[in-house]
Amino acid sequence: MRTLAVLAVAVLALAGCTTRDGAGQQAGPSGPAGAADPNAQLKTGLKVTFLPKQVNNPYFTVVGKAIEQASGELKAEYKATGPSEASAASQVTYINTAAQQRQDVLVLAANDRNAVAPALKAARSAGMKVVTLDSDAAPDARDLFINQVDSREVAVKQLELISAAIGGAGEFAVLSATANATNQNTWIEVMRQELATPKYAALKLVEVAYGNDDDQTSFQKTQGLLQAHPNLKGIVSPTTVGLAAAGRYLSSSEYKGKVALTGLGTPNQMRQYVKDGTVGSFALWEPAKLGYLATFAAAALASNQITGAQGQKFRAGNLGEYTVGAQGEIVLGPPTVFDKANIDRFDF
Repeated sequence: MRTLAVLAVAVLALAGCTTRDGAGQQAGPSGPAGAADPNAQLKTGLKVTFLPKQVNNPYFTVVGKAIEQASGELKAEYKATGPSEASAASQVTYINTAAQQRQDVLVLAANDRNAVAPALKAARSAGMKVVTLDSDAAPDARDLFINQVDSREVAVKQLELISAAIGGAGEFAVLSATANATNQNTWIEVMRQELATPKYAALKLVEVAYGNDDDQTSFQKTQGLLQAHPNLKGIVSPTTVGLAAAGRYLSSSEYKGKVALTGLGTPNQMRQYVKDGTVGSFALWEPAKLGYLATFAAAALASNQITGAQGQKFRAGNLGEYTVGAQGEIVLGPPTVFDKANIDRFDF
């Protein structure tokens, strides 16, 4: 798996990034030295729609801004749309609308891999390219999936963090997003597999709760977990909304400093909880890079540079060259762990 340099970037700084491509060679904003404009062979004027799990989610706001920026670099038209709640069927109407508006590209994070599949298949048959990110749809319903990290790697990282936080033994719970979220369920399944190994024999997962990627629901679910499990030593929340809500609850409760919290969140959301001792560490990839990569992958599809077949290569702007993996999956890179020592170096 490709290693991407960890950079403290705001979304608008992406165009100036320097990173390493899949071959480990240095690539700058305009690609390798002496190369022609890497965007020259991509179509201009593409219509790009971004459909997040829900609007007004801070994580997807960062992703959306990066898609907008990449669209600008590609001279594409950009629009964002989506539901206010991350429910299973809430995205179908927006998919149908994008197809009716003859959008060239749809970039979405699926709330339910199967619920959105029929609408995506119809949209693709009408000529729209579909790229999923963060949370996949059924593979036969989209062209590419931009996976933020290797699924096993991010699941194991969260287990490592909670194990270290609670001394390697005791009860913990998971505060997830929606019950049908593809990425969440994959990570939780990997955690269960790891918990069955000798390394984590002293850890016990007592409950998986669902906050539906809603702040207030996640806040209440945190309270419920603590009341239902008096011996609870930690909570893992692999969703930015849930992690921030759980941090807010713990920071002003009697459980602060007694119940550990980790998961996946953005530095700007979690900074205060790290500094006040509510959270020791948490992890995430750089969501701006995720959106940026997805947009260039979609443009490569729409420009007929790639079809989504395994082994095909394309250039993702200043992020360098990427290769399509099995079942049309492209992996961004490894997660970053944030703690009190480094969190102020990041702004997203």
